[in-house]
Amino acid sequence: MKVSVLYAGLASPHAGWVAIDELAELLLHYFDAEVLSPKQVPGPWLNRKLRPHQVHFESLQTRGGDVLIVVARGPGDLALINAIPDCRKKFGRIYGFVTDSYFQAGFVKETSLFDAITVTAHEDLDFPKSRYGIAVHQLYQGADCLTWVPRQQNERDIDVIGFGRMPPSYQACFSKRFHAASSPYLYLHSPLGNQVGPQVQLERGMLFKLLQRTRISLAFHLYVEPQGERPRSMMVTSRWLESLLSGCIVVGRRPVSRMADEMLFWPGATLELSADPQAASDELVNLLSRNETLAEQRRSNIFHALGHHDWRYRIATMCRLFNLPLPQSLQDDMARLQGLTASFAPGV
Repeated sequence: MKVSVLYAGLASPHAGWVAIDELAELLLHYFDAEVLSPKQVPGPWLNRKLRPHQVHFESLQTRGGDVLIVVARGPGDLALINAIPDCRKKFGRIYGFVTDSYFQAGFVKETSLFDAITVTAHEDLDFPKSRYGIAVHQLYQGADCLTWVPRQQNERDIDVIGFGRMPPSYQACFSKRFHAASSPYLYLHSPLGNQVGPQVQLERGMLFKLLQRTRISLAFHLYVEPQGERPRSMMVTSRWLESLLSGCIVVGRRPVSRMADEMLFWPGATLELSADPQAASDELVNLLSRNETLAEQRRSNIFHALGHHDWRYRIATMCRLFNLPLPQSLQDDMARLQGLTASFAPGV
């Protein structure tokens, strides 16, 4: 069976999406698949005037095959198939994994050309199913836990880390308190050096090494001091999974959703901060004073991330949903993953 994987990440790396691009790279590995990643190109002048939000892609040459899997950062990425002339004729089946599936306005007409897609939230099932008449399944986001799990115990010299989007009032308060010369605590924020470009993949390892040396990782859902015009959602994003896998204590404002209840189900998976930033900074100091007593919680976070949220479990589910064979190499790595998970079990 010939499988091809189409995604934006190789042509357009972005730090905010590298965790999703890892799914595409694992699919390429396990299915020995053809990689397809088109660059964006300017469309015709008149189209740019009439349809300023329409994205155009360079044409990709492929002979096609049995299955095309599109790893979509958002629903708009389903239009990536336009980069393949006669795409529907070249592939027997076309499937998609859609990450930010809550953004209904982002779904494109090309969605109707898919045999089936997955969405990340149960609440997102009905819209594409009724609008485009295709099969839609629910599948949570994951992480490459087998690659990025801590391999050794490190000193956690970074007290608090905040990466990516931070609510402005919390950011201002924490910076003022913890950056002061009189504070013994180190607050590290926005550690990534490049948001786009070829260095993004290289700096992925830097982020995990920082997290593995961090006591507390901050995570806030998108309704906490929303900024700009981006759509809002109560989804569990990469920062929760990456922080838990790294053995951080995850602190902030947890999403209020079925997704959060089902994904972050174990005691202490997240700890809530007060709505008042000053009170929240006091709560962080209290937690930092209890660092030694939180060792078991760190171990529990790694154990559950390994046991439930690795991309390999998601790929196995995709194989079942899309009637694809389960590669032997995937089965072997899942066995390795289970053994590694057992090593972090409570009491071991």
